[in-house]
Amino acid sequence: MLRIFLLAVVFGTLLGCAPVRVTDYRDAKPVLDIEQFFTGQLRAHGIVKDSSGRVIRRFNADIAAQWADGVGTLTEDFVFDDGELQRRVWTLRPNGDGRYTGTAGDVVGEANLQQSGNSLFLDYVLRIPYRGGEVDVRVDDRMYLVSPDILINESSLTKFGWGVGNLVLVIARQPSQ
Repeated sequence: MLRIFLLAVVFGTLLGCAPVRVTDYRDAKPVLDIEQFFTGQLRAHGIVKDSSGRVIRRFNADIAAQWADGVGTLTEDFVFDDGELQRRVWTLRPNGDGRYTGTAGDVVGEANLQQSGNSLFLDYVLRIPYRGGEVDVRVDDRMYLVSPDILINESSLTKFGWGVGNLVLVIARQPSQ
C-alpha cells in the first residue's frame, strides 16, 4: 500500500512538472489574430533582468508592422536607457494551423512561432553583443493578449540550458493616424 501511495505521489509530481504549451490557452480570450494585432504602429516598453532577477536595462521600442502577400514585416527600433539603439527586422511567414516561421538579422536560423487562443509562443536563438563580442542565447517568448490593443510578453533567456536572464515587455497598438 505504501508503494502505491509513493508511486502516486511521484507520478502526480511528474505530471505537475509538465511544460506549459501554447495550446493550453486555446480557449483563452480575447483571441490573438497575429496578422491583425501586428499591423500598423505599435509601441513597446520593457525591462531586461539578469539571472538573479535584478533589472539591468530598460527600453522602449517603436514597431512598424505590415503584411503583404501573406508575409509579415515587423521593424523594431529599440532605445535603451543607456542610449544604445538597436533595430531588428522580423519577417514572418505563415505555415498554417497558427504556426509561423520568423527570421531576423540577429536571429540564428529560424524562429518557430505558434499561436493559440490569446497566446503566441516563440522559440529562437538570438545573437547578442556581449563584452566586446557576441553570444548566442535561446529565447523562449510567451506573449498574451490581455485586451484588443495590449499584449504582454515575458521571455526566458538561456545558455546551455541555464537561465541567464529574463525580459518583460508590454506592446500597445497605437491609434491610426
